[in-house]
Amino acid sequence: MQQDFKIHIDKKFSFLKESKILIAISGGIDSVVLTHLCHKSGLKIALAHCNFNLRGDESDADEDFVVELAENLDLEVFAQRFDTKQYAEDNKRSIQMSARELRYNWFSELAEQLQFDYILTAHHADDNLETFLINFTRGTGLEGLTGIPEVNGKFVRPLLPFSSEQIEVFAKENNIKWRDDSSNKSVKYLRNKLRHEVVPILKEINPSLLQSFQSTLENLRDTADIVEESTNAVLKRAITTMNNDHIAFKISEFKKVNNPKAYLFEVFKSFGFTEWNDMLDLLDAETGKQVLSNTHRLIKNRDHLLLSTISFEESETISISKNETKKETPFGVLFFNEADTISRDKPNAIYVDKDKLKYPLQLRKRQEGDVFYPLGMQGKKKLSKYFKDEKFSLLDKENTWLLCSGEDIVWVINRRADDRFKVTETTKQIMKIELKD
Repeated sequence: MQQDFKIHIDKKFSFLKESKILIAISGGIDSVVLTHLCHKSGLKIALAHCNFNLRGDESDADEDFVVELAENLDLEVFAQRFDTKQYAEDNKRSIQMSARELRYNWFSELAEQLQFDYILTAHHADDNLETFLINFTRGTGLEGLTGIPEVNGKFVRPLLPFSSEQIEVFAKENNIKWRDDSSNKSVKYLRNKLRHEVVPILKEINPSLLQSFQSTLENLRDTADIVEESTNAVLKRAITTMNNDHIAFKISEFKKVNNPKAYLFEVFKSFGFTEWNDMLDLLDAETGKQVLSNTHRLIKNRDHLLLSTISFEESETISISKNETKKETPFGVLFFNEADTISRDKPNAIYVDKDKLKYPLQLRKRQEGDVFYPLGMQGKKKLSKYFKDEKFSLLDKENTWLLCSGEDIVWVINRRADDRFKVTETTKQIMKIELKD
């Protein structure tokens, strides 16, 4: 196996030879064997061990074992203890999910702080099969059936081609000691249940199961490449706007394809959406209809779908005093300067009669019942009617800020000034208000 591992590194992971590497080690057979393989291959490695304090003395013994192994191999070792149960309670997570978040967050922080190039984990072929079965039983798309990625950012998994049987044979042949995690024997966890009760039956049916599974993965990944290429082609035609507020997609491009639902799934699955029939219905829904995920929303706006993040912050009000000439805002910087003359109007600047302003000025979002007097028009107009006439999308309405003097709107920022504050022949002081990025 050592020779096969070296060939595998030379062929697919040659970049590891010149890298500073952190190995995630539990003390179990897989990560211990990975450590020995990397050490014998001459890679520059250090060890990182998580003590989740879930198995009492057994957890502490695992930590002691890893520290001793590092000393025997003359390797640098990092060990971190976590109150996993408290973290799970505080964050409303399962113990397994909590442990996963804690270890991956710590590994990433450690790598960044100490400038490790890559983090190696000991996932192998049997882990890949179990992950496939877990995703399959829970329901998933093509992405969930293509297995554990060999490289994912800084995380590299060089043991994926090797089986648990190969790893165990190597360990015994080389008199390598390891720690057995008693929790791995419990079938209350889905992965363990599959490992101990389902996979053995599948291997009995097909002794070459892992090889057959590897071929299946390769076929699925080839198909995934085709799907990605086709999806990207649709996206290239569909996306018309992409900014900090939203991404706009042309509905007509989704309607052109044979299976719009499938393309909606591929485009929006990473944003947490799950109600795909509702997403499909959105294509023919009335303007303003929306579908929500936990983090994002998709809004029908005439001929487009608008994707934006869900903001949980309450709308704030920002005060501007009389002496301020510059104000930092969430949407840019406002400048307040006296002017001698008026230049041609620009969307990002207005000129007002300074004496008509009541301080402090206020910056805020829209409120129910807002009215203003659009510059150049006779009489007042409801802000909601103005938004409708100007064909504002729901996102446009939510992201529009108002500059107010008392209860009166001075400027629908970057859109329209209010006629009541305009410069006239009797104006003594002209104030230029300008928005810059």
